[in-house]
Amino acid sequence: MKMQKKKQPNILLIMTDQMRGDCLGIAGHPDVKTPYLDDLASKGAWFPNAYTAVPSCIAARCGLLTGLSQEHHGRVGYQDRVPWNYPVTLPGELAKAGYYTKCVGKMHVHPLRNLLGFHHIELHDGYLGSYRKANVPFYEHQSVADDYFRWLKGEMGTCRDLTDTGVEANSWLARPWPYEEKYHPTNWVADRAIDFFHSRDRSRPFFLMASFVRPHPPFDAPSCFFDLYRDRALRPPVNSDWADRDRLAKYGRIVDSDTGPADPELMRQALTGYYACISHVDNQIGRIRMALEEEGILENTVILFCSDHGELLGDHCTYRKVRPYQGSIRIPMILYNAGVRGEQSSLIELRDVFPTFLELAGVCGSENLDGLSLLRDNGREYLHGEHSGDETTGNQYIVTKTDKYCWFMQSGREQYFDLSKDPFERHDKIDAPACSKRIAYLRSLLMQELREREEGYTDGSRLIAGQSQRAVLHFLKEEMS
Repeated sequence: MKMQKKKQPNILLIMTDQMRGDCLGIAGHPDVKTPYLDDLASKGAWFPNAYTAVPSCIAARCGLLTGLSQEHHGRVGYQDRVPWNYPVTLPGELAKAGYYTKCVGKMHVHPLRNLLGFHHIELHDGYLGSYRKANVPFYEHQSVADDYFRWLKGEMGTCRDLTDTGVEANSWLARPWPYEEKYHPTNWVADRAIDFFHSRDRSRPFFLMASFVRPHPPFDAPSCFFDLYRDRALRPPVNSDWADRDRLAKYGRIVDSDTGPADPELMRQALTGYYACISHVDNQIGRIRMALEEEGILENTVILFCSDHGELLGDHCTYRKVRPYQGSIRIPMILYNAGVRGEQSSLIELRDVFPTFLELAGVCGSENLDGLSLLRDNGREYLHGEHSGDETTGNQYIVTKTDKYCWFMQSGREQYFDLSKDPFERHDKIDAPACSKRIAYLRSLLMQELREREEGYTDGSRLIAGQSQRAVLHFLKEEMS
């Protein structure tokens, strides 16, 4: 890639895990309190039509770090321990452009210590069961490879762990952090980011990725953040007329179920814990921003805030992510100090972060990426997203600024939502005669997107259900082997 001479700003990417796009004060949420993020959005740009194309951790982060769509980076579902050997990455290209690059917090790549183009990482990936088994090589085990876990054990003793709360890391259970707040991983990420501002190479612009694991479960924010919501009457999950309530009754006593809890009180506790984690992250973002001001570099630092995917949080009797509904696929996106102001209507995706940062850094070469810069209206008509899974989860979707078409690959089930009139997806209009032409058009867009896919989801004239699904496309496995 050729570089153009241009004043290069510092770039700070702040990322959360599993944060819904509507969980911001500026987005109009009636309960969640996010004063520092709202401040950034009020002074910068907020993107209400921001999405993730593959709503789970690994694939979503791959889109951001490679600037590619899922059919090109090859991850279309969730699968651990598939190597990351991409030749072009966001931190790698910024490093070539003269930036000092670092990540603190979550990466979720393989191997765990893969730098992926960063000069340095201080890693905390949260609880990753695949890397905590007894048969995992010593150097790859989380107790060794994860910097936060090593630090926590050094500070508090070798027996201390995230699991001390008794809250499973994919569950809807919630309990306040049992130790001093300074030991929480959210504080640790902020601490390490602030230390970077003090210890960086001041002769070069920096790219810092401050990557928080929360509000991904466990919902374990310090008690003071639980107190913000504990006694409030919180808005309940969306009660749609198409939700599978029988499935909730069947699985709603399983603590990590993808239905959420059947007990309304446990659902209220989950909402409390989730919102508490968001406010805790927001508070630590405030610390990071104050540190930038004290260093005298806030005005020369572009800040982008986003999440990898959302959380269904009980909407439609569903929980966690993966499914194609707004709670899962819509993400927060805020851009501060980049010359763009106010609410932006562009339909955007995580892949768009890469070309945006290249443009800010004065680097040519985004024509090789699938993403489009956030610094101008990209004119994108629709976005194709997906996630492999079982009969109830494996899905493809086409979303626009006003509506959405969903197709479930195993069963062949279709859904259609008019988001302009029904933003919470309470009513499935797939059988509405007035919508039939629009549905046919969106279906044709999906067939166009899938026409060359190896799974055989379409023959060009129809969608074909029941084909074998995979989380990683064959070309990627062949390249990585």
